[in-house]
Amino acid sequence: MTTLTGTGSLIRFILRRDRIRIPVWIAAILALVLSTATSVTGFYNTQEELSAAADIVGDDPAFIAMNGPAYAIETVGGRVAWEVGAFGLAVVALMSMFLVGRETRAEEESGRSELVRAAVVGRHAATTAALSVVAGVSLLLGALVSLILIGVDLPAAGSIAFGASVAGIGLVFAAITAVGAQVTEHTRGVYGIVGAVIGVSYAVRAAGDVGNGTLTWLSPIGWAQATRSFGDERWWPLLLSVTIAVVLTSVAFALTTQRDVGAGLVPPKPGPPTASRYLTSPLGLALRLQRGALIGWSAALFLTGLAYGSVGQEIEKLVGDNEELSDLLAQAEGSFTDSFFATTLLMMALISSGFMIQSALRLRSEETAGRAEPVLATPVGRRRWAGAHVTVAMVGTVVVIASGGLGTGLAYGVSTGDLGQVTRLLAAALAHTPAVWVLGGLTIAIFGIVPRASAAGWAALAGCFVVGVLGPLLNLPNSVSDASPFNHVPQVPAAEVTAAPLLALTLIAAALAVVGLWALRRRDLVTA
Repeated sequence: MTTLTGTGSLIRFILRRDRIRIPVWIAAILALVLSTATSVTGFYNTQEELSAAADIVGDDPAFIAMNGPAYAIETVGGRVAWEVGAFGLAVVALMSMFLVGRETRAEEESGRSELVRAAVVGRHAATTAALSVVAGVSLLLGALVSLILIGVDLPAAGSIAFGASVAGIGLVFAAITAVGAQVTEHTRGVYGIVGAVIGVSYAVRAAGDVGNGTLTWLSPIGWAQATRSFGDERWWPLLLSVTIAVVLTSVAFALTTQRDVGAGLVPPKPGPPTASRYLTSPLGLALRLQRGALIGWSAALFLTGLAYGSVGQEIEKLVGDNEELSDLLAQAEGSFTDSFFATTLLMMALISSGFMIQSALRLRSEETAGRAEPVLATPVGRRRWAGAHVTVAMVGTVVVIASGGLGTGLAYGVSTGDLGQVTRLLAAALAHTPAVWVLGGLTIAIFGIVPRASAAGWAALAGCFVVGVLGPLLNLPNSVSDASPFNHVPQVPAAEVTAAPLLALTLIAAALAVVGLWALRRRDLVTA
């Protein structure tokens, strides 16, 4: 037996296990690219409009920090690559992080990896299988991105360069996650480490692009954008991505031999001899378990808000005389700037829904990992246990959404000299809270009734994203659009807030959560 024995079988197992998860990731990223390409080709009908928009972006540090260097944005292809930008590449990095983390550290943490290793399976088989699958997914994604861009009549060379840069990001962060999986013994620790690397990569790239460009070469996202798709394509930065991915993969294999199965290189610190008072209640325990995610999501939304708010003052110039772009932003009454903020606040609300669903699904992970049973063996009942996690999810969602609105208001208020915008945009962001709660309530209801289908909450979020972001482009019928709770939230701050729809959404969310908690009390705990 060699260290790679059983790799083929594990690859087939991963493909079988993630037969839905992988296509969803690919489809979501392809939808982002396709919608961007379609919107650019629809908005800019003439070269004069493209050139005028390029002049507005120019060397504006806010735009460059948010999306990346503006290579060839006076062309359709360059504009598409720039608008997908650093955000789209970060999404690819998240895909690699979640897929590799799920198939490596999560398997060890649950104990399944030890059972697999009891068979004829080599020490490096699991890591090799996970990296092989994610590398294949990244390459397939890059190829499909290239084909989509070629399909909308963009130059083949630029399309292939952009697709290759997408694949390169996937390879690099798959390897980074494999290294992170050796460091800590908890999956959330891996996601925290790699998530921090993604955030630092974005920030370093932004600082480098706004500055003299030196710091950009310390960021994998910067390497991908250095290919200059649809401009004077440069292929050698792709070799840098591949080389780093190979080196980090070798490091991951070397570190695997330095630790026991299920353990991490950095042992967890022993806790205090006695628990603090707040850990003696279900609510305190739930908050302790989810505080890392709450802090991380809040910080991410605050930084996103800062980025959007910093370009708010420039939106009138960006729109110019482009009628199509004006129509998109002016979906509601009010100025173009308010319509822009209505769109960006909707985007941040959709992102905040990720925390809501993740937090609600903590109930499922606690149940399947067997940690719920010891808690429920005490005088704590199911209602108190589940209600504590639901409370953290609901209140935490308010904090996350408020962080995004606060960042947007601060950046826009400072740039305009009107700090009254802080409370105005904060209130506008919080208006989306009931819609986010509905998705959380739906997730809790599914968890209580059909626990194995709890991940359907993510599918509901994907549907809301399609309706909210791509709906105007796809001309979806009203019956489909109205299925999204976000479609019933006034387009604040461009429109006036009305209490009736927000109250109705809150009641629906509460009813769904109650149904889920009621169903949980009437079923057995499920550990698989």
